Amino acid sequence: MDLSLLFPILILLLFIPIFLSGRKQKRQLAETQQMQNALAEGDVVTTTSGLRGTVVDASYEDTIDLEIADGVVTTWLRAAVRDKVATDTHAEDAAEDAADTESDTPAELPTTGTTGTTTANGTSPTTATTSDTPAGATVETPADDKK
Repeated sequence: MDLSLLFPILILLLFIPIFLSGRKQKRQLAETQQMQNALAEGDVVTTTSGLRGTVVDASYEDTIDLEIADGVVTTWLRAAVRDKVATDTHAEDAAEDAADTESDTPAELPTTGTTGTTTANGTSPTTATTSDTPAGATVETPADDKK
């Protein structure tokens, strides 16, 4: 093989991936701009800073108004919107039902106890709460003094 053909082939192999990735970026940019221009009231969006809000006014060309909390409306550039959040009402209802069920039933604390034991220094063990004990440790209850 002639060395004079090796250099042009090598250059061609290096520039093909660069060319293809540039086309992909242009396509993604066009899709993002199209989504930003198509925003309507009621759409839930995420901004580039990670803030999630609901569009309450999209009548201006360059800005939109987002409600980020009940009664709190802020104005953002359309270019600051990263993506539109797909709202699934069934999933939200199921999540709320699960949260209600968990809050209705109190959590039971595990209790294990021994009777008549003493610690290394000869005193009876003290009661420890679950937050005081490390994971996997045994919680001891005070011994009954019925002697």
